[in-house]
Amino acid sequence: MHEGFETRAIHAGQDADPTTGAVVPPIYQVSTYRQDAVGEMRGGHDYARTVNPTRTALEACLASLEGASHGFAFASGMAATDTVLRALCRPGDHVVIPDDAYGGTFRLVDKVLAPWGLTHTPVSVADLAAVAAAIRPGTTRLVWIETPTNPMLRIADLTAIAQLCHDAGALLCVDNTFATPYLQQPMEHGADVVVHSTTKYLGGHSDVVGGAALTSDEEIAQRLSMHQNSMGAIAGPFDAWLVLRGVRTLAVRMERHCDNAEAICEVLGSHPRVLEIRYPGLPTHPGHDVAMKQMRRFGGMVSFRVEGGRRAAIELCNAARLFTLGESLGGVESLIEHPAAMTHQSVEGSALEVPDDLVRLSVGIESVDDLCDDLRGALG
Repeated sequence: MHEGFETRAIHAGQDADPTTGAVVPPIYQVSTYRQDAVGEMRGGHDYARTVNPTRTALEACLASLEGASHGFAFASGMAATDTVLRALCRPGDHVVIPDDAYGGTFRLVDKVLAPWGLTHTPVSVADLAAVAAAIRPGTTRLVWIETPTNPMLRIADLTAIAQLCHDAGALLCVDNTFATPYLQQPMEHGADVVVHSTTKYLGGHSDVVGGAALTSDEEIAQRLSMHQNSMGAIAGPFDAWLVLRGVRTLAVRMERHCDNAEAICEVLGSHPRVLEIRYPGLPTHPGHDVAMKQMRRFGGMVSFRVEGGRRAAIELCNAARLFTLGESLGGVESLIEHPAAMTHQSVEGSALEVPDDLVRLSVGIESVDDLCDDLRGALG
């Protein structure tokens, strides 16, 4: 029997503890394991950088939720990103990235991996012709996609881009952090690797930093496993346990995030100071039809442009009270930020620069009436 998403979120990789019957996997806060004899390890446990039962439980759960065969948990989303790029690319290879990629991803590719020998081309992931033109057959090793993108919330057609990649001999990696596996499963549409910052919706409570990479390709899995162990940027047992705890309520939280985000869009849509709303659930969003095909719902992230430019956008962020001014996203509390001065400051002056009148919201699960009132007050 194929169990539903909500059931797997609570049970996949999380059998009751065989010793005590505890229904929650224990935190194995351990660095090494007793071996019964030389070469005789219990379940392959020799050293905790290589394997830890709490991390294994998280990896199995996340793999199940993404429909993957293999999962790898890391110390952060950037550690997962770095591991994927170094494991799958070599100096001299070329990658395609979104032209509004998360600033940390761009910084890694442009400042760290470019000197290592990796070249890159930023492109609008919503423009299939542009993606196709950016792919260099024989040289492009990987196309890195966010959908929705951060912070412009553009939508990429995953099925079409996967076909472009595979026709050219390239791999498709999808950062699924914004959508989560509850709203979108990229591997169903042809993705080779899926990456998450588990810090965000998967953890869900702004109390943990982590990352994950998932795949069903055996060769890719072997490379990721070797690099995870060799580079050592693993998720610690307590962090893995916190993410597992968060995942158990992912489905119900995402439904509330989506409900609240839709209500926020109604408030923004009726306010004269709002110039443009970026939310894939709106019929006016240029990627709405594609999002309808590949997403269950449209998420808790909303971006909008405000009349008055950079100064007005910053003043709005500072005026909010219930929306906490802060970076990151995906927690139960609502956050507001100015991407150009905060999360995406590292791309200022580059091809990935974001509009300076843009405000990004991570809509939480508080009372929607309170959130709407707070936003109306901040807008004035």
